[in-house]
Amino acid sequence: MIRIRTGLVTAILAERPGIQELAVQVDGAEARAVNYPGATGNVSPGEQVVLNTTAVHLGLGTGGDHFVMARVPQPDADEAEAGHVMKLRYTPWQVKVQTAEEQAGPHHDAVAEVRSLDGLPVVCAPLHSMLGAAAAGARAGGASAVVHVMTDGAALPAAYSRQLHDLRETGLIDRVVTCGHAFGGDLEAVNVFSALLVAKAVAAADVVIVADGPGKVGTETAFGASEVAGGMALNAAHALGGRPVASLRVNFADPSYRHYGLSPHSVTVLRTVALAPVHVAVPALEGEQRDRVWSALREAGLEDRHQLVEVSGQPALDLMAERGIQGQSMGRPLAEDPVFFLAAGAAGVLAGRMAAGDERWRSQT
Repeated sequence: MIRIRTGLVTAILAERPGIQELAVQVDGAEARAVNYPGATGNVSPGEQVVLNTTAVHLGLGTGGDHFVMARVPQPDADEAEAGHVMKLRYTPWQVKVQTAEEQAGPHHDAVAEVRSLDGLPVVCAPLHSMLGAAAAGARAGGASAVVHVMTDGAALPAAYSRQLHDLRETGLIDRVVTCGHAFGGDLEAVNVFSALLVAKAVAAADVVIVADGPGKVGTETAFGASEVAGGMALNAAHALGGRPVASLRVNFADPSYRHYGLSPHSVTVLRTVALAPVHVAVPALEGEQRDRVWSALREAGLEDRHQLVEVSGQPALDLMAERGIQGQSMGRPLAEDPVFFLAAGAAGVLAGRMAAGDERWRSQT
């Protein structure tokens, strides 16, 4: 069941394309809420709204906001004219979008004609919080067109991500393709396979970064985590003739944390989910941290299955600082766990160097 309450909008705290962040009075207290104008229309201070308060009531972290379900009274609204593909299908919140693959759409022919990624580097990041470092790394490595494919393993509306907005504003990401039931990107796609082809054929990517939206699900089991399912993107990139690059999840902030060192989820993805050899970007570290990461990779037998490439992620962190991008994951800022972001940056740098090498090769042939 959804926990539903009626609240009063007291202020508009922030607005970005596709989203309003609100202050609301609900349950006798002031709280934050999110409104998606594409679903309910723009709201104004003084309006009553119907709120989904479930996440806040459960005390969740990312996603722990109230969400506007309707305005009181809800004015009549018509859906956008273009498109016939539904996302969030068969729910009260299903929305109509125009996917790039649709026969009546402007990009159908371009998508229909492309059958291969032709070696396009595809970074697969376990968590949305890695996106900034991966994108900065790709730029620092020499990529000229970085496209983000947002999957539906976590938050579904692209507008919910403040980080993604900042990466667009600072030029670290050029286009966004939302696939599955994720929506709100520059381009929509039916699934991760077609999203990768859209990124190449329509968005002209020379590096693609695949990741879920903000938030994740974990159950303290080997396979019951959203980032494990995200490893299927490695298979999709390989199947389509791309060059998949796995970004490792590495943490050294808290020795008691179950993901300390190399995350067991990264091992599960690379040992079991990834069905073909991939490039694995191993962040260049020193001392005990380096020994711990490499020991975990070798103990899991990953050297025998994949190509492990040690890469410095520092260029990514330098570019993030230059562009004013503030990294944060699981409530920890970049300064408290820099290795987490160095690992994501290393994957981006490796992919960017692949793209730059391809460009040099093409220019000489």
